[in-house]
Amino acid sequence: MNCIFCEIIKGNADASLIYKNDKVTAFMDLYPINKGHVLVVPNEHHMKFTNLSEGVPSEMFSAAQKILKAIEKTDIACEGANIFLCDGEVAGQDVMHSHLHIAPRFSGDGYRMGFSGASPYESTRDQLDNTAKLIKEEL
Repeated sequence: MNCIFCEIIKGNADASLIYKNDKVTAFMDLYPINKGHVLVVPNEHHMKFTNLSEGVPSEMFSAAQKILKAIEKTDIACEGANIFLCDGEVAGQDVMHSHLHIAPRFSGDGYRMGFSGASPYESTRDQLDNTAKLIKEEL
C-alpha cells in the first residue's frame, strides 16, 4: 500500500503540519479551496469513514473545531467554513485514506459547494418515514 497520508503521518513525506495527537493528524491541503484549507486524517489507515475505530471520528471533529477556532483568530479570510468528508471515490474522495476537510469561506471566493444534479423534488413525509425506518432498523 502506498498512501501519501500514511507517509505524512509517519514523517516520511513533506507536509505543513498543524496538529497531531495519538489519533489524528492535521495538515494543510496541497490543493486548497481557499487559504487555510486543512485536512484532518486518522493516524491509522482506513479508506472508509465507517471503518474508523471507535473514538476516532469524534477526535477528527474535535480537532477540526479547535483548528477552525484558530483560523478565525488569524487574518485568513474566514466568514464561514465548509467542514466535509468525501467517503468513497463516487463521492469525490481522491486520496483513499479517510479525511475531513476544513475549508475557510468568504463572500466572493468563487467556490460553490452544493448538491448539483440532486433531484429537485421534495420528498413526501411517507417517503422520508420509510427511509428513516430502513436506517433505524439497522441501528
